[in-house]
Amino acid sequence: PTQLHYNSMASYSEGILLGVGNPLLDISSEVDMDYVKKYELKMSNAILAEEKHMPIYGELMKNKDVKYIAGGATQNSIRVAQWMMQAKGATSYIGCVGKDDYAKKLTDCAAGDGVRVEYLEDADTPTGTCACLIVDKERSLVANLAAANKYKVDHMKSEKIVPIYKAAKTIYAAGFFITVSPDTIDLLAKHCDETSSTFCMNLSAPFICQVPPFAKVLKDNLKYMDYLFGNESEAAEFAKMMKYEETDVAKIAALASKEESVKGKKRIVVFTQGSSCTCVAVEGKVTCYEVPKLDAKKIVDSNGAGDAFVGGFLSQQLAGADLATCVDAGHYAAQVVIQSSGTNLEGKPEYKPKKADIVKA
Repeated sequence: PTQLHYNSMASYSEGILLGVGNPLLDISSEVDMDYVKKYELKMSNAILAEEKHMPIYGELMKNKDVKYIAGGATQNSIRVAQWMMQAKGATSYIGCVGKDDYAKKLTDCAAGDGVRVEYLEDADTPTGTCACLIVDKERSLVANLAAANKYKVDHMKSEKIVPIYKAAKTIYAAGFFITVSPDTIDLLAKHCDETSSTFCMNLSAPFICQVPPFAKVLKDNLKYMDYLFGNESEAAEFAKMMKYEETDVAKIAALASKEESVKGKKRIVVFTQGSSCTCVAVEGKVTCYEVPKLDAKKIVDSNGAGDAFVGGFLSQQLAGADLATCVDAGHYAAQVVIQSSGTNLEGKPEYKPKKADIVKA
């Protein structure tokens, strides 16, 4: 359907979009490259914290410009989708938190954005945090999952939660959730297959494709995915994991779109490349879309850009828009988010649905 009731409640049913992931409170601060090197980190990367990274959290908290922002990749995407849809209760989000102030901050933030959150609470473990080290607008992320790591599939099977995932037309999980609850991903992927709901995943970070047990879960669930999202560095690792000979992002997307699918549906692969074009592959055919130019002076930091892209994209996918419009909405949402710290959503979106421009070959 081309008509799009933008900002009207009518076009989005309650709980139409569900996200499952790792709810984390972002602890974000500007640092210098020496600090990044001290902890052997890389920019534009995301990792799970090891013992040697633990002092980072306390150190960032002492910085005068430190910000606490509701985070976690999937939760960011769901909050952005909710903001773009402007239809109260259209989205739900599930993950595990502790019983503490951080959990309250996360709940208040998501609920303030209109997302229904149903957290599993683990009283013995603190809410997860993500250190966001910002250097010259680029970010390096170090996640200490803590309670987020305690999510159990039994919560998803509970009487209160089953109706939530059954109501969703689209279910989205970041690849990060693979490290926590593969059983939950399996359950939701198979549910989407049986009910012809839409199942989406994100590659999320290079390490998901590099670590054998995580790579196995990703590969096993690829056949259930209607949409696979990722960025250029993740696409490169995905290609290695799949033993493709390709290094070109568009060609990797094309190959991924042709992998076996249980549904006989077309898998759509969407790889972003920052300000370079966004590649979308369907049945081995790739279209590359221009990213609108944004004045570099307006960019605060790139943290959350990929998450926001997915949120914008899914807001239009759920309204029945075509791919070019979904991509355009993704670009719009990502550009809103990079103009502030973290995934900070204020006011209402000024988005008017239109098709993204195709890159002239």
